Amino acid sequence: MRVSPLAALALVAALLAGCASNNEVDPDLQEQELYQQAQSSLDQGRYSTAVEQLEALDTRFPFGDYAEQAQLELIYAYYRIENWEAARAAASRFIRLHPDHPQVDYAYYLRGLAAYEAGRFSLEGLELIDISKRDLGASRDAYVDFGELVRRFPDSPYAADARQRIIYLRNVLARHELQVADFYLRKGAYVAAVERGRWVIEHYPQATATRDALATMVEGYLGLNMRDRARDVLKTLIENDPDNERLDGRTFEPRHVDAEPLTL
Repeated sequence: MRVSPLAALALVAALLAGCASNNEVDPDLQEQELYQQAQSSLDQGRYSTAVEQLEALDTRFPFGDYAEQAQLELIYAYYRIENWEAARAAASRFIRLHPDHPQVDYAYYLRGLAAYEAGRFSLEGLELIDISKRDLGASRDAYVDFGELVRRFPDSPYAADARQRIIYLRNVLARHELQVADFYLRKGAYVAAVERGRWVIEHYPQATATRDALATMVEGYLGLNMRDRARDVLKTLIENDPDNERLDGRTFEPRHVDAEPLTL
């Protein structure tokens, strides 16, 4: 028997309504029982259900025996359903309300992790897109969050992973700045290009991209016809990265600027 489109839509709507009602949290549950149900949902990987239960627990029993733990676990539940904004907001709230909690470092870590994931692209692992060429607002947030975790809690069990992510993010952010500087060079905005290169060196001194930042500054100064200043920076580039792709021995080859090569 064929089912009409309208009947099929009605059936889907009914099923969805049934699912929604089945997930509703019993308003008569007491704090301990509601918390236990939330724990069971987390253990079984039913994170959307856990979110509803933990939100209900937080709303109904904001000063109860399980309030702080429920708030902490709600951050994790939001993270698992990939609601990065809610996870960060919940983490910030927990940090504000419970700055001395023994697990507040976990809240800092999850806040950074949510921003880190928000800044990732689904095809990044396939190398179909360079993450540094996109809007990196979320990645900057993650860089700041992880840095704060490491500064405040250097011995935290989450600090080692945070440090590794900081290294990755530092290189991504620095590379992004250099791509902007490259754009300025192509457009003839040489002062802006030099400033971007200097900014990378000052703010991401440990990033591998700092060597290319020196090359950007050399080319920017050449564009400004400030060859003496370009020569000073070139000397630093040769000392720190003699195999830089922009170098031919001790000669710098401009890529975007119409200027003679510079030789030390």
